Amino acid sequence: MSSCRLPGKVLMPLAGRSVLWHVVERIRACKRIAEVVVATSNDATDEAIKDWCQTTNVSCYRGSLNDVLDRFYQTGLLYAADAVVRITADCPAIDPTVVDEVVDGFLAGGYEFYGLAGEFPDGLDCTVFSFDALARAWREATLPSEREHVGPYIEKHPEFFKSGGLYKFSGLAHHRWTLDEPRDYEFLNLVFNRLFEQNSLFLASDVLELLENEPELMELNRDIVRNQGYLKSLIEDETINVQIR
Repeated sequence: MSSCRLPGKVLMPLAGRSVLWHVVERIRACKRIAEVVVATSNDATDEAIKDWCQTTNVSCYRGSLNDVLDRFYQTGLLYAADAVVRITADCPAIDPTVVDEVVDGFLAGGYEFYGLAGEFPDGLDCTVFSFDALARAWREATLPSEREHVGPYIEKHPEFFKSGGLYKFSGLAHHRWTLDEPRDYEFLNLVFNRLFEQNSLFLASDVLELLENEPELMELNRDIVRNQGYLKSLIEDETINVQIR
């Protein structure tokens, strides 16, 4: 709820439901997910998320606001997870069929880290961690980028973890379906207003078809930099390194 670029974004309305409702219902539609848990923070600003979870009967864990790696580790520990699928709550157009494909790839290859890779639309992000890999990252990761974004420590150490990715999309990295700025919200409102009533679980292919017919929609948020939060953490990493030197 304390997002600096768009405060309260995960409970903003889309097609008559909250953003978080859309994310939870889409992941509940996955065939490979055993349980959906909202892993939010214990900051006072996130009381609203806890209340939403209680009202809608969604499992919820509250942990550190900034140490998201610890939050994920503690959630996995509490729910005795063998593996954890990371979905961010600002991706209301997440495709459950793509998530299932990623989980299938993770299981088939005996991976410890596996995710959607390549040139895919921003907003379909999905990664799977074995709990053992998550636990090692939790013990060893120290940099801000490694604590705030869960996966970087594992990605940077292929010597420790068997990693892989699903290359499902090509040439679609310019698509932005995530929610981080007011213009993203404007874009998603238009997409959901056009697609949700016909099919509440519309897929990535439906969004692509819509944007092929109405390409002007993409101009609303095309120029926003991808993964701004992670880039900010990398800058903080450099500040720590300079101080150490």
